[in-house]
Amino acid sequence: MAEITPSLLVLSAHAGDFVWRAGGAIAAATLRGERATVVCLSYGERGESASQWLQGKALDEIKAIRRGEAEAAASALGAAVEFLDLGDYPLRETPDAVAALVDVYRRVQPTVVLTHPLTDPYNGDHPAAARMALEARVLAQAIGVANSDGSFPTKETIIGAPPVFFFEPHQPEQSGFVPNVLLDITDAFPAKRAAMECLPAQKHMWSYYTDLAVRRGVQVKRNAGPNLGLAHDTMGEAYMRYFPQVTGLLE
Repeated sequence: MAEITPSLLVLSAHAGDFVWRAGGAIAAATLRGERATVVCLSYGERGESASQWLQGKALDEIKAIRRGEAEAAASALGAAVEFLDLGDYPLRETPDAVAALVDVYRRVQPTVVLTHPLTDPYNGDHPAAARMALEARVLAQAIGVANSDGSFPTKETIIGAPPVFFFEPHQPEQSGFVPNVLLDITDAFPAKRAAMECLPAQKHMWSYYTDLAVRRGVQVKRNAGPNLGLAHDTMGEAYMRYFPQVTGLLE
């Protein structure tokens, strides 16, 4: 059996979401030599760019700024990044948007998918992105579902069933987020911090997500047990697995 190349796909509603919520996972993957692809469904040009609007910048200029920031952040994480420019506030769920994501799944062939959880009362764009990510994942598995250009996939281009992990929302208690996966990102955190610093318009988030990584790192150590010898400065990220884990061994 041919060895499957690890491929991480991160579907982000806005141009900054992937950095705060999954930057550690992305950097950890690329540090292992794996492929990581980030897809930003929008630039976050309307809802997450207040400082640019207050400076009197035009919409196209704001999009260009956010794109540049996201490209720099993805580079710091070692990931490729793509932009669908679907618009935000609101991010609309449309057949064309889902079809574009089907194309992404088939091209990227992810072995792991990260996206937003299905509930976020503070930002409807986030669950909209999650719903489209999940719908496209299912459709991308079906050989009878055409690509966006009308052609049909082959058995080589349809995808399998990659696990989906929801990353942590900004206010988890209000979003029904109960993590069941804790990821050690200690070695990857310097790259995550560098990526965060590529987003100066949201500088207030730098300390928030650094502190969150410390708190999740404490939980990583507590749940891993003392015999693993984890460092006191362990940093972590929290995730919820959406589909059941398939395994031949409980460990």
